[in-house]
Amino acid sequence: MASIRCRKETGLLYLDFTYHGVRCREQTLLPDTATNRTRLQVLADRIERAVNQGTFRYVDFFPNSSRARIDGNNTAVGNRERTGTRGAEGLGAAAKRATLPLFADFANVWFAESEPRWRTRYQVNMRVTIDKIFLPFFGNKHLDDITRADLLAFRAEIAKRPGRAGQTLSGKRTNKLMMQLRAILNEGCDRHEINSPARGIKALKQKRSEVHPFSLNEVERLAATIREDYRAYIIVRCLTGLRTGEANGLQWCDIDFEDNTFKVERAFSRDGDDDLKTESSKREIPMVPQVRAAFEAQRTRVVDGCPWVFHTPQGHPIDAVNFTNRVWYPLLRYLGFKARPPYHMRHTAATLMLASGENPEWVAKMLGHVNTDMLFRVYSRFVPNLTRQDGRAFAGLINSHAAGSRDAVLTEKQIDSMDAETLRRELRAAVSAGAHAGRNADH
Repeated sequence: MASIRCRKETGLLYLDFTYHGVRCREQTLLPDTATNRTRLQVLADRIERAVNQGTFRYVDFFPNSSRARIDGNNTAVGNRERTGTRGAEGLGAAAKRATLPLFADFANVWFAESEPRWRTRYQVNMRVTIDKIFLPFFGNKHLDDITRADLLAFRAEIAKRPGRAGQTLSGKRTNKLMMQLRAILNEGCDRHEINSPARGIKALKQKRSEVHPFSLNEVERLAATIREDYRAYIIVRCLTGLRTGEANGLQWCDIDFEDNTFKVERAFSRDGDDDLKTESSKREIPMVPQVRAAFEAQRTRVVDGCPWVFHTPQGHPIDAVNFTNRVWYPLLRYLGFKARPPYHMRHTAATLMLASGENPEWVAKMLGHVNTDMLFRVYSRFVPNLTRQDGRAFAGLINSHAAGSRDAVLTEKQIDSMDAETLRRELRAAVSAGAHAGRNADH
């Protein structure tokens, strides 16, 4: 068994193991610290494993040692220094490199350390990603053997893999895989004090997410046409912006009819994951009259002993996949609506809230976002009040202020038809008229 010892006279660590019945002691230039012992333990384990499997070659582990010839490979030793200070220095560097783990080994360590902070579903997906995508490409390489060229070749290869609808993998999915791979490599390289090849690789350009919210009229048609047992479900999702798991995880204990609010405390999915996406996802949402009426209607459908607000006739939570394939897409086809996933009900709620003039910060809170960045990045183009940059709002303010002092007030249609110069001229006239009216009032 390989062990780690320290020379009292120097305070430096050395490895002590047996190979071919001969006791071997290999000196390093590593001081006796906890970190260095941990580093050398990795090497000791590799040596012991290789010896037991019959694959150990002295020259692979200690190329500068005089014992490298013990495995009969004299040519591998060549004219390298085998003794003295230079030999010890070489062994120190070799020992340090030899302790660098394989990508597969460190990826497992990284997964075990990261697992507690992930939701169950993400844990499963990340495990599959590591095993099926990363390890076949990098698993047998040591961390310092992975180069920038390897990473670019990997990205080029996975970008050609088939994605959905017969297309290749999207730029968004490719970037996500590279982000996860970069997290593993950066952590591993930082721990072992080497440069990470993943730093500095720019993300691929990716298409903007397609968002197709429903209009209020379309929401009404959806609610009027869908099966009665899903009507309340549709209304609540379209007018509150609940995520799929959040809506499916609602329980009657979360509904407060006296306070006219309900709480989002959990999610539900078929893999048993009941954690919310983020801490900010826990929130309290006020009920508009339509949502309250939907909850009250759903209460008449309660199944004895079932805690879920939305459920199947047997009292089980709604299964998202079954709902999507058997209820949602047939409904869209029947109404002649563009096909889109149920998640667009959340987009619908967001755009309706913003279009109604609600404070974006309040909207972000209702949706469970940490801040308003997502709102302006994803939804701004659907909300005229957020995207208008033609001065009409300012012109309307000036018109309103000057209304008492001018015989004619510009209409919105007139403002729309004006060129920039004419609009500026009218604004100057409005400001002048307003100032004149103010002076008359003072007198």
